[in-house]
Parts: sequence; structure tokens; C-alpha cells
Amino acid sequence: MRVTNPDRVIYEATDRTPEVTKLQVVEYYLSVGEGILRALQDRPTALERWPKGVHEGIRLATRSGEQSDAFYQKRVPKGAPAYVETASITFPSGRVADEVCPTEVAVVAWAAQMGTLTFHPWPVRRERPDHPDEMRIDLDPYGSTGFRDAARVAGEAGALLEELGLRGFPKTSGNRGIHVYVRIEPRWEFADVRHAAIAFGRELERRTTGVTTRWWKEERGDNVFVDYNQNARDRTIASAYSLRAKPGAPVSTPLAWEELEDVADPADLNLFTVPERFAERGDLQAGIDESPGSIQPLLDLYDEQPEGEMPYPPDYPKMPGEPPRVQPSRKVAAHWEDD
Repeated sequence: MRVTNPDRVIYEATDRTPEVTKLQVVEYYLSVGEGILRALQDRPTALERWPKGVHEGIRLATRSGEQSDAFYQKRVPKGAPAYVETASITFPSGRVADEVCPTEVAVVAWAAQMGTLTFHPWPVRRERPDHPDEMRIDLDPYGSTGFRDAARVAGEAGALLEELGLRGFPKTSGNRGIHVYVRIEPRWEFADVRHAAIAFGRELERRTTGVTTRWWKEERGDNVFVDYNQNARDRTIASAYSLRAKPGAPVSTPLAWEELEDVADPADLNLFTVPERFAERGDLQAGIDESPGSIQPLLDLYDEQPEGEMPYPPDYPKMPGEPPRVQPSRKVAAHWEDD
């Protein structure tokens, strides 16, 4: 595969890391090929593309039709090579699209050549696009909390998963947060997996301090937010081994559970350090497909919890049982009934 403009600077130098060229980005993904492919294999995948690099003034377009030099590619680009396979997925709106579906490392390298820094795979395989095989626990520091707070909460989450008979695989988000992936049997639909994540977050909130499941930002306080909506249809998280569009080229890096206490700064896990770590330790998520679990205990817990349904993201159509989408500070008593 030919890399065009190989010397283009994608990441500028920082006080801790040298500059990173386009060729180095491609070479990075090849160096962790086994790991990145395990994270993406046969999954519909949106591409977060920064073809001009991560530089001051370049922002990521987050809304359809928004103009920017960096953007999400949710449909397979025109002119993609024949070896780039696709998967058909359905958005919450009911629209259907063909997304890139990686089947070999060459697809990852091609996407990197196209300016992709971060891969956003769906939690499904293409043969069962409506039945997730992965529950994703996104621990997002909010307010004055930071990575160390998220790491502490992740430890509590791991213990809870073990009690539920589920096996979690933690990784850094590439920023301040922690993600825990849980392989599950593909027997349930998106709404069920989202409800399981809600139940898990509420139970975690009950068991330890510094955790919240509050959707509205004004209610979260200085807590680690369990973002249950990352399990809704068409919501995706940066894959394991994905670069992030942050200074220093940080990587969303799999961790062993015992490492959670040791990582002081997730920025230390970056394009320059992760390949050596991968070569020495291999893929810490290598066993993720070995023992898919059941979310039925969490669904039973959800049914027992009195709070009921939670808000969906704002771009979703109104969902069954969902409470009104209005932040608490904007409630008008005359137009609101608590029941």
C-alpha cells in the first residue's frame, strides 16, 4: 500500500514527545496489528478522520452537514479498495448505511493512510447487526475528578462484574477516562444492553462514593459519570489501540486490572510507548472472546430498581418509557408532573 504525503506532520511535537508523521501513524497501527484487528474484526466501524493532522484551529465536526477539516466517516468512502469489506447497519432514525467492516490489518492501514486516527466500532458483528456482543462501561470523570478517580471506580466496577459472573477488560480512553469492555452473548437487543448498563451504573453508584448516573450535566457534580448511553444504538467508543486526537498522540490502551493503581498519567501510553509494550506483553485483551457472559442478572436488577427508564441522547427519536427530555433547571412547574 502506498502512503501519500508520508512526511506530513499529523501530531506536532510536545515537551514530552517528538512530532509524528503520517507514515508513523500507519507504522504504529501495523505494529499493534493483532490487537487493533481483534478490536475491529467483523464490526461495522466509523472512522474518525483528521487528514490534515491535529493542529490548532482544526476541530472535529460532530453534527451532520457541519463543515470541518476533521470529521466522522460513517459510510464507506467512494473508491475504497476491493479488500475493504462493509457491513449494513441501521441508525436510530431508521436510515441504513454501509460502514467499513475491517477483516484484515490492510484495512486498518488503508484507513490510517486516509487520515483515520481513531476507530469507532459498533458493539456488534456484521452477521448479527442488531444484537450486541459487547457491553461497554464508560467511566467519564466530571467536574474536579480525573483519571485517578476513574481508575478507582474501575476497580470497583471490576469487582461488581466478577460478582455478576462477567469478565471485564479495562483500557484507558486515551484521555481522562476508563473503559471496561464486557463480552456478552449476542442474545439481546440494544435496548436490553443499555438497560443492563443502567442497572450496573446504579448499583455501582449505590456501592461506592464518587459515582453518578445522572444524565444532565448540571446534576453530576464532582463525580465519575457512568455513561450508560454509550450502549445505545449508533453510539460508539474509541477502540482498543486507537490513537486519540490529542497532543502527544495518546493511545486507548488495554490494561491489566492490577495496573489500574500504577498508571499515573494515561498520556504516557502513546504512539511511541505502546508498540514496545505490545511487543513485550502482547494484547491484554487476547482472551476477550473466550467466555461471553449473560446480562440477565443485570436485566433482573433493572426491573427491580424503582427509577425506571433514563433519558436517551438528544438526537434520538422519543423512546418508549423515556422521561421528558428537559434539564432540571428548565422545568416549569405548571407544565410538569412528577409522575
